[in-house]
Amino acid sequence: MIEDNKVVKIDYTVKDESGQVIDSSEGKEPLAYLHGTGNIIPGLENALTGKAEGDEFSAVVQPDDAYGPRNEAMIQTVEKSVFQGVEEIEVGMVFNAQGPQGDIQVTIADIDGDQVTIDGNHPLAGLVLHFEGVVREVRDATQEEIEHGHVH
Repeated sequence: MIEDNKVVKIDYTVKDESGQVIDSSEGKEPLAYLHGTGNIIPGLENALTGKAEGDEFSAVVQPDDAYGPRNEAMIQTVEKSVFQGVEEIEVGMVFNAQGPQGDIQVTIADIDGDQVTIDGNHPLAGLVLHFEGVVREVRDATQEEIEHGHVH
């Protein structure tokens, strides 16, 4: 059974509310994580608690249990000159920036002349996520995995 300090492997597909696939393990190795350590979003981790190897699952995860709500304060307009050394800036590009709580990733949301709008929200912030999948493996974590807080 899935509980804290178990290594879990899942095959999954996650869609947005319109049914568009956001991410999937299809054609890849199953996602492996250490349960109870915050390695995956809380809403999915809660939905998987108590499941066993071979169980199918589905979960609708609200933003507060995923990547949080969109925060409009994380959207800013800056001068293009901030991106010194970058030859071509395009909408959708991702950069690391210094935020109030440390490094954050920002996405170029818009370019208007010398004005560049950046968005520091996680790309999935504010979205309701629909997960479906199957539990492929559940095993006890090693002491080293528990100490390090992730699967080896």
